[in-house]
Amino acid sequence: MIRVDLDVMLARRKMSLTELSNRVGITIANLSILKNGRAKAVRLETLDAICRALDCQPGDILVYERDEGEQA
Repeated sequence: MIRVDLDVMLARRKMSLTELSNRVGITIANLSILKNGRAKAVRLETLDAICRALDCQPGDILVYERDEGEQA
């Protein structure tokens, strides 16, 4: 499972979801879906814009976690 740690990077950058929305040009509702882990997909273009606005790498906000019971 891929976990989105967008809230962690927002806190590190002392940036609100509203400010990120304005910088990236994505609605607060869509960023909220991503932030809360309900997104099924994310465009690379969107990820690029978020990383540019937060001055981070994709790995700073996307984290892979094994599902419970999943074997290595």
